[in-house]
Amino acid sequence: MSVTLTVQDKHTLRTAAYGAVSLLAAADAAGSPHKVATHGSLALSSATGLVGHVLAEKSKIENLNGKSVAALADQVLPALTAAMGLLKNQAPAEADNFRDAIDVVIEAAARAHKGEPTPAMTAMTRKITGALDAA
Repeated sequence: MSVTLTVQDKHTLRTAAYGAVSLLAAADAAGSPHKVATHGSLALSSATGLVGHVLAEKSKIENLNGKSVAALADQVLPALTAAMGLLKNQAPAEADNFRDAIDVVIEAAARAHKGEPTPAMTAMTRKITGALDAA
C-alpha cells in the first residue's frame, strides 16, 4: 500500500520531529544546547521508511523560533500528537517508525548532555512522550 502525504502532513511531521530536537536543546540551555541539537538532528537523519524520506526533504520549517520555551512547546507538542494521529490513520507501521525516531532523538540528546539528564530535560522528555501518547 502506497501512502501519499499532503504538503501539510509533511510539514506537521517535520515540525514535530525537528521541534522535539529544539525543545530538548532549549531544555538544556544551561548545558550544551548546540550539542543536543546536533546529536538530535543527526539522529533524525537515520530515520528510514516514509518518515525518513519526509524528514530528509529540504524545506523550511516555520515557527520553530519561539521567543520562549513555552511558545516553542505550544507549537511542537500539538504537532507531535497530530503527527502520530495522522500516521496511525494512514500508515500504522510508520507511526511506530516515527515514535522510534523520536525515541532515538531523546536518547541522543541525553548522550550529548554527558551524564545524568537535567531535571528540565527529564521534564521535557516526559512532555514529548506524553504528546506522542496522546494520539
